[in-house]
Amino acid sequence: MGFAAELRERTRSDHRAAQHLGYFDALLAGRLDRAGYAALSEQLFFVYQTLEEAADVMRTDPVAGPFVVDELHRLPALAADLEFLHGPDWAMRITPGPATREYQARLREIAFTWPAGYVAHHYTRYLGDLSGGQIMLRALRRSFGFAEDGVRFFLFPGIEARAFKERYRTRLDEVPWDEVERQRFLDEVSWAYRLNTAMLAELGRSVLPRAAA
Repeated sequence: MGFAAELRERTRSDHRAAQHLGYFDALLAGRLDRAGYAALSEQLFFVYQTLEEAADVMRTDPVAGPFVVDELHRLPALAADLEFLHGPDWAMRITPGPATREYQARLREIAFTWPAGYVAHHYTRYLGDLSGGQIMLRALRRSFGFAEDGVRFFLFPGIEARAFKERYRTRLDEVPWDEVERQRFLDEVSWAYRLNTAMLAELGRSVLPRAAA
C-alpha cells in the first residue's frame, strides 16, 4: 500500500464524520437560505487566509513547496463570493467563530514552521474542495440558481480534478519522511479533520435553528 492509500484508509472515519453533520445535510437538502450558506463562506475565508499565508512561507521548502499550487488558492474566490453575497462592505460584516479561531490558531502554530504539518492541512482542505466540494456546488446551484457568482470557491479553472488528484497522491507517495514523521503527519491530518468538523458543527448550531423556523 502506498502512503497516499494509507492516508486515505487512515482518515476514512474522519472524512465520514465530517460528511454527516447537520449543516451539510441541510445544505445538500436545500434547507438553508442564502445567509445560512454565506455563513460557511465567512468562516472558510478566515481559514484560507491563514493557510495561504503559510503557503507563501512554505513555497521554497523542498518538500512542502511542490504542494503550493497557486491555482488552488481559494482566498480570491471566497472574497468574490462574499462580495456577491454580502455586498462591497462584506469584510466589515464577517468575524471568525470560536471554532474557526481555534482552527486558525493551530495553523499558525504548525503550518508556518513544520512542512509536513502544512501539507497535512493543505491535503485536508484542498483535496476535499476538489472532491466533495463538487457535490456541494451542484446542491447550491439547485437551491439558488448560482452559475459562477456566489460559488466561485468551488470552481477551479485550469485544473482537471482527476488528473490533479492523481499527481497529488503520487507526490505524497514520494515524500522523503521517515516513519516517525509519517505518523506525525497522519495524526495532524486527523486533527485537521476534527478542527474542520468542529467549525461545521458550530455553524450548524448557529444556522440550523433559523433554517427550521
